[in-house]
Amino acid sequence: MNAEAYEFDARIERAETPPASWYTDARFHEEERRRVFGRTWQLAGRADRAAEPGQFFTAQVGGEPVVVVRDAAGVLRAFSNVCRHRAGPVAAGEGRCRSFRCGYHGWTYALDGRLVGAREFDGVEGWSRDEVSLPRFAAEQWGALVFVNLDAGAAPLAETLEDIPALTAGRDWASMRPAARREWAVECNWKTYVDNYLEGYHIPVVHPALHRELDYARYRTETRRFYSLQHAPLRPAATRIPPPEDGEPGALYFWVFPNMMLNVYADNYSTNLIVPLGPERTLTVFEWYFRDPESAETRERVERTVGLSDEVQVEDVRVCEAVQTGLRSRTYARGRYCVRRENGVHHFHGLLAEFMSRA
Repeated sequence: MNAEAYEFDARIERAETPPASWYTDARFHEEERRRVFGRTWQLAGRADRAAEPGQFFTAQVGGEPVVVVRDAAGVLRAFSNVCRHRAGPVAAGEGRCRSFRCGYHGWTYALDGRLVGAREFDGVEGWSRDEVSLPRFAAEQWGALVFVNLDAGAAPLAETLEDIPALTAGRDWASMRPAARREWAVECNWKTYVDNYLEGYHIPVVHPALHRELDYARYRTETRRFYSLQHAPLRPAATRIPPPEDGEPGALYFWVFPNMMLNVYADNYSTNLIVPLGPERTLTVFEWYFRDPESAETRERVERTVGLSDEVQVEDVRVCEAVQTGLRSRTYARGRYCVRRENGVHHFHGLLAEFMSRA
């Protein structure tokens, strides 16, 4: 790696941010794919896309082609979407099937990953079909979401989510269904975008409309082992964000290391997945879930919610792309943290340094 070394200081009062090269260096980006995205639970897609036996969908997880399927016994599985013959795809898009068939040479695999057919492959020495199968990855479901981990020795998903399920247990998410989706390509490093999400320090400057909705004085961030939670109480005069229901807190903004956001409101929730496309290019994928999304009343709320999100996203994209330009400046090396407002960013950088230093 050509990127500069970084020694994380757990004392935010004295700590410095990672060097700018961590946000621009192509070789560091490749190491991140292996050390961070290859060892963490990644949101792969919605569970309703693999709800019944034979139902599958494909995804990219940490840059790895993956197929998620519900097998004949109803077990959720995730496999490499790469044929063991000459690396063709064994599945495309999503749908239903009884077996996977490679789109290159037609090799077929059972829903449990076993190779069951290899066309015209007689006469090959030192090879047995019975010993060939698709590499398997860990797959788990939480609520409406499916997560995949490429690391064979990964701890269960529960260790990453910690108490998030308990904190959100009263939301009746089972009744919420997909209502909207947005994708944005951003010309910045994925960490630039995550850094921005993890602090409310920029809200009064960058997001004037959102600032009018939120009680900035009471905005605060809690950190856990693998996630952080931003509490964003609403102002009494808030009009564009639904007020909390009885007994529920206001907006909750969860971030799960390294790249998933979960935004929870009174009448909906959304996921925001941050996908690195290169050292200075990122895809952000938003999906919203509402109750009864087909009704006219709900559609109006969806449009209002997505409209505010789009407004905030345009502002975030603009500032993140400007920051990425600044990170390439010869005058900038690294920065410091606002102790009161940027503990979430500091926490993220600590986890990043931990994973990047592991063997």
